[in-house]
Amino acid sequence: MKQIVETCGVSRQSFYRNFIDKYDLINWYFDILLERSFKEMGKGEAVRDGLIKKFAYIREERLFFTEGFKTDEQNNLKEHDFYMIYGFFCGLIREKTGELPDKKIRRLLEMYCQASIYMTVRWVMDGMKEPDEELADLMIAAMPEDIAKLYKKVGIL
Repeated sequence: MKQIVETCGVSRQSFYRNFIDKYDLINWYFDILLERSFKEMGKGEAVRDGLIKKFAYIREERLFFTEGFKTDEQNNLKEHDFYMIYGFFCGLIREKTGELPDKKIRRLLEMYCQASIYMTVRWVMDGMKEPDEELADLMIAAMPEDIAKLYKKVGIL
């Protein structure tokens, strides 16, 4: 914490007025990335486009994500990524269909989001060898059939 506040030129008190802890800061920064990656999804942009943007941003911020994905402590980036992505897709489905996804779709989506985060973390930690487009295509190929049908129905796949 000492390095963070010194580098930013703020007091610890100012930092804690805005963030719970250093992981909250990391998660806030991730939220900015997510917004940039997925803000056009459902407005003409498909899941693949959003994933490619997300991976490009992760690649640009390689050091941040390599360090951020190393921890499994409370309020960690992997857990935050899951809640943001899962919430985003549930919200988008609700926006497109007028209702929340049913229990089966929510459970499939939960499993799919967890698996996609696992693969993203693995991709980062292994040195990002696959091109962004290839990883996006693999994630779409791994999508459960019921989710793929729903995404096609709402126009995001």
